[in-house]
Parts: sequence; structure tokens; C-alpha cells
Amino acid sequence: MSVSTAPHPLSIADAALATGLTTHTLRYYERDGLMLEPVERASSGHRRYTEQDLSWIVMLTRLRGTGMPIREVRAYAELCRAGDGNEVQRLALLHAHRERVLAQLAEVRENLEAIEYKIGLYEGRVGSR
Repeated sequence: MSVSTAPHPLSIADAALATGLTTHTLRYYERDGLMLEPVERASSGHRRYTEQDLSWIVMLTRLRGTGMPIREVRAYAELCRAGDGNEVQRLALLHAHRERVLAQLAEVRENLEAIEYKIGLYEGRVGSR
């Protein structure tokens, strides 16, 4: 997922289109304390997403897409919001998550090898007829 640079803040509908998420998910991210900064509001009260908001949402989506639990995403967001001085904790959180992702990748590779083996068997049988 890539987000094009927006010259001006986007509505929630436009932010949803830009990120591939639903407006419900964007509201959830904000309500559950996952956003880096509070989402800007227009005088009408409508959300206005900045380029920084969109970049952060892409990161959240990647963390979630690799299986990071919401509580850890929230902890990471809290560390980032706190500013400089907690990089060791951020790094530890991301290292631990990377190890889980690498273990998942290894398991998926093993499963794929089993599938490839079976495909080879069946293709051999079908091709020999």
C-alpha cells in the first residue's frame, strides 16, 4: 500500500480511498488510541487527514497485516507519541514482532513445500496417462 502525497488534508472518505481501509476502520484507529496525533478537524467537525496521518496509517496497517496484536500496536503508538528517549523500547517491541513474523514465514514456507510436493505428485500422475 502506498499513499500519494496529498497537497491538502483529506476527508475521511478520501483517506479511506487512499489507504484502502474503511471509514469505520479509520474511526476505530482514532478512537482506540492508535493514531500518532489526534486527527485534525475542520470547523464543521469533519476529520481532515494529513500526509503524516496517512503515512502513520500505512505503518499501522503493516503492523496489523503482519499479525501484531492491537495492544502492541497501541503500545508502539504510545511510545512514538512520547517522543525521543524511548527508542530502546520501540526497538525491542519491533524486534520481538519481527521474530514472530519470521517464524510465521518459515511455517508458511514449510506448508508451501508440502503443497508443492503434492502438486508434483498429481501432475506426475496426470501427465503419465
